[in-house]
Amino acid sequence: PRGPGGGPGGFAGGPGGGPGGGPGGPAGRGGPPGRGRPGGGPGAGRRPPRRRGRRRRSRDELQPMDVPTYTAADAPVPEGTIVVERASTPQDLGPKLNRTAADVVRFLMQQGEMVTATQSLSDDMIELFAAEVGAEIRLVDPGEEQEVELLKLLEVDEEVDDDTYESWPHRPPVITIMGHVDHGKTKLLDYIRDANVVAGEAGGITQHIGAYQVVKDGRAITFLDTPGHAAFTEMRARGAEATDIVVLVVAADDGVMPQTMEAIDHAKAAEVPIVVAINKMDRENANPDRVMQQLSEHELVPESWGGDTVMVPLSALTGDGVDDLLDNLLVVAEVEDLRATDDGRAQGVVLESHLDIGRGPVATVLVQRGTLKIGEPVVAGGSWGRVRALIDDTGVNVTEAGPSMPVQVLGLADVSSAGDRFVVAPDEKTASKVAETREHWRRQAALGREAHAMAGGAKLEDIFKQIQAGEAANLALIVKADVNGSLEAVTESLRKLERDDVRLSFVSRGVGGITESDIQLAAVSNATIIGFNVRPDRKARELAEAEQVEIRTYEIIYKLLEDIEAAMLGLLAPEYEEVVTGEAEVREVFRVPRIGAVAGCYVTNGTITRNSPVRFLRDGTIIWKGTVSSLRRFKDDVREVASGFECGIGLSDFQDLKQGDIIETYEEREIPRT
Repeated sequence: PRGPGGGPGGFAGGPGGGPGGGPGGPAGRGGPPGRGRPGGGPGAGRRPPRRRGRRRRSRDELQPMDVPTYTAADAPVPEGTIVVERASTPQDLGPKLNRTAADVVRFLMQQGEMVTATQSLSDDMIELFAAEVGAEIRLVDPGEEQEVELLKLLEVDEEVDDDTYESWPHRPPVITIMGHVDHGKTKLLDYIRDANVVAGEAGGITQHIGAYQVVKDGRAITFLDTPGHAAFTEMRARGAEATDIVVLVVAADDGVMPQTMEAIDHAKAAEVPIVVAINKMDRENANPDRVMQQLSEHELVPESWGGDTVMVPLSALTGDGVDDLLDNLLVVAEVEDLRATDDGRAQGVVLESHLDIGRGPVATVLVQRGTLKIGEPVVAGGSWGRVRALIDDTGVNVTEAGPSMPVQVLGLADVSSAGDRFVVAPDEKTASKVAETREHWRRQAALGREAHAMAGGAKLEDIFKQIQAGEAANLALIVKADVNGSLEAVTESLRKLERDDVRLSFVSRGVGGITESDIQLAAVSNATIIGFNVRPDRKARELAEAEQVEIRTYEIIYKLLEDIEAAMLGLLAPEYEEVVTGEAEVREVFRVPRIGAVAGCYVTNGTITRNSPVRFLRDGTIIWKGTVSSLRRFKDDVREVASGFECGIGLSDFQDLKQGDIIETYEEREIPRT
């Protein structure tokens, strides 16, 4: 029988309480307490025998780890050009070059790069190791090789022989307008189309790519409008890929400017002919000869001087010379011999895409070959769907679109990326498979390209402190923009600001207003939110204040880049904080003779004040900014209306009012930096 003190007790080194001591007498005294986990009672009698298996396991655990395997320095490398994916790890790279992962890690450590066998490598690291072992490599994006196989599934014929091309009919030329900001690109298009698109500009910059088709002497001409801002190089370069002729707009009074030269470089890189429009000839100080002299220094010699560049003096304000420009574009198009078949399944390029609350994903595409029809399954990058509707540049629903015709496509499942290629698939199954595969490889590429957000540097002011401390600062960003094209342009522009001592990591990028979800993500990843032409709603602002998340919103990309660059240099000027003073929802829209549209509103927050700055938001996107010109309560003019009351708001020059629009009044307050 067990002694009265014989409870379950531990023994030395045991993981827990072992059995108690051996049998004790009827009045046996309890043995010493067990030395295991607390909770065992005092043992009774002898200590249990020591277990040998434990010691044997410990010896096994102390065996040395596998020694890294290195390859002889003179080991041969595969012949020819070796295809290596960007962001490969040492485990991926080593075997491709007949080396081990340990070879790659050791070499890079000797160069001062601390990497692991499973860490993604930069292009420079990969090329450095390849040069060390004497291998010839070609870097490709993840999925690039697989893209060739996907095009085979879509039955896309990449190569066209000369005889086939000559048998195709002529197609309308696709024209891109480029040039310096404020030189009149939008006014020129405005005159050509006889429509007003200037209202879509802020500070002289056209934010989105539009596509329009006009007819001259019975022949169609398609125009793409790319931003003239020098910072939007990616968006402009994308436009040039779909372009046949570039119209370079140069102001006769200003002459050649930095963005003019950049546009020339893009056009030459795309190997497309340039037609120069010397604009603003109606100005008294117009000097076209000086413009031609400046352009000739950049290898654009006018025909009148014996060169081969067409230059047309004109005025987008009065319309003088615009017909000459269109005639010259048609002549250049004839020389270029532009052709495309309108038979077969369509393919082309996505110019712009966005998410419309009422219609879903909307993509503006340019058909380059074949005919796009309603009901066809289409793949655009990593998105696919059946074409539900086609809308031309005038807003009219059409049943099909042929070569060089720009249309809006409804029916895609997701927002595609600007610059994506679109192809009509043989069937829905193929379309789905191709889109899913592309999206998978895009995610893989993103994992390799984007650094994970690291702690620290959540605010721009903190960056310079990290640099001064000798640390490699990291600024984690969440970027939101109104449309995909702007998003890509902002992202690429920010990437170019990176330095050795400051790295930018993009935690998230997306289209649409700044939401509570963005705030939550910024809070956990220690990120700053950058908004381009979008705003946070009231709930998002309140959450950001509670979570101490920094939100910076911009409408001009220059200001955005200046702030980020200034943060890197520690030169941030005093900050101006926008404080929303009132918020109202448009409940009704009234048309008043001689006054125009008046918004019948309900003030939901704060106070609406007459003559205060105001902005209109639709689905989180700013659509207009100005001032409150009139404010009424019933028939009385009032100075302000508080929360919980209805009022009528008249605006200075904005008539496109809709129910559900949000009106925000605000003021700017300076926050001195300490």
